Amino acid sequence: MKSQEKYVPIFKALADETRLKIVEMLSCGEMCACDILEYFKITQPTLSYHMKILTDCGLVIARKDGSWMRYSNNPEAIASIRSFWDHITTEQEDCICKNYKGSKCAPH
Repeated sequence: MKSQEKYVPIFKALADETRLKIVEMLSCGEMCACDILEYFKITQPTLSYHMKILTDCGLVIARKDGSWMRYSNNPEAIASIRSFWDHITTEQEDCICKNYKGSKCAPH
């Protein structure tokens, strides 16, 4: 599997403004679902939908606490995304542009 494929679900999850804001909220630490609900003024099923996407891709960790769920960002996933982003936005020996020989625009 190419390394890009691993990150597609994460970037899809982050392509939603609400989920992006949730990740930002969790940057301060673990939060109860009740506090996230209150901030966004959304229904519990809507929050569950967003949190399922964030947890399924590994970006967020969920922990049951009595009748509530508590959520936190997954630090390993964040570090991996940061490293991946740095890799694909910095010229590398294995960069796609260096391995692509079919460009009609490249100077000859």
